[in-house]
Amino acid sequence: MNPLHLAARQGPFVLISGLVAGLLLPALAEPMRGLLPPLVVLLLFVTVLRMDPEAILGSLSDLPKVVVTIVGFQLVIPMILLGIGYVGGWIGTPVLLSLLIMAAAPSIAGSPNMCMMMGHAPEHAMRLMVVGTALLPLTALPVFLLMPELGDIQSVLWVGLRLSLTILCATGAAIFVRRKVLRNPSQAMLLNLEGLGAITLAVFVIGLMPAVSAMALKDPATALFWIVLACLANFGSQIIVFFLTSGRLPQPKATAMSLIAGNRNIALFFVALPIDVTAPVMAFIGAYQIPMYLTPMVMQRFYRKKNPASDW
Repeated sequence: MNPLHLAARQGPFVLISGLVAGLLLPALAEPMRGLLPPLVVLLLFVTVLRMDPEAILGSLSDLPKVVVTIVGFQLVIPMILLGIGYVGGWIGTPVLLSLLIMAAAPSIAGSPNMCMMMGHAPEHAMRLMVVGTALLPLTALPVFLLMPELGDIQSVLWVGLRLSLTILCATGAAIFVRRKVLRNPSQAMLLNLEGLGAITLAVFVIGLMPAVSAMALKDPATALFWIVLACLANFGSQIIVFFLTSGRLPQPKATAMSLIAGNRNIALFFVALPIDVTAPVMAFIGAYQIPMYLTPMVMQRFYRKKNPASDW
């Protein structure tokens, strides 16, 4: 059997294999770190190449509702967390900083691939990812102004802009190739692209897991705490949003919104913020990869729950 077809059909297991390799073989991480940015570009390119160009952004009438969703995810929720932090006196604590960074971040680049792994159309997740990343400079600004402990807002805005440009370039290149070269791809070709996307995600996580391995060996109790917190934050957000949207939105849209609610690109802030800011939350950033890469396996049956179709 074609290995790419096998990877496409066993996508959740491919992600878990990458997660396990990253935990058990931390020596692999060093050569992988330099490949992380190109892997992000490859993942975006392959994901868009598999999709119908006309369906990527959807109708213009959907855009206002997408923007409202993004503002709710990336601005309203962080503001609520900030309010709770000020009232409870938890401002500056590692737990609050971790949850705040997660809530303020846009969707992970792999969200469309994860939707495909669970049998749903990827276009809705792609739309939320592109718009969420594009709006990051606007949604992050109030959060950083009210939370100076997060550090330099200019670094985050610059990295957010650079990521937005990367997404636009990769998306534009893939649409061009799809329209000029792969106008009518066969099912076998689509499976090849889906399998390549799954393998790329699995390789990507290897470079992010050594921090968790080192922490687990040094202090297993602390490692367990951060892993439990990351799972509660990730899976809990997905479940809450799905119950709020189930029955009100079509299944693919409810799944995309719920998946993105829990799976955010917190590595973006890790790249942008100074080390004295990220050091207290590095344990969470590493542990957060575990529920993220387990999402297709753990949440697959949950998202298969029947949901009557409706419009945005």
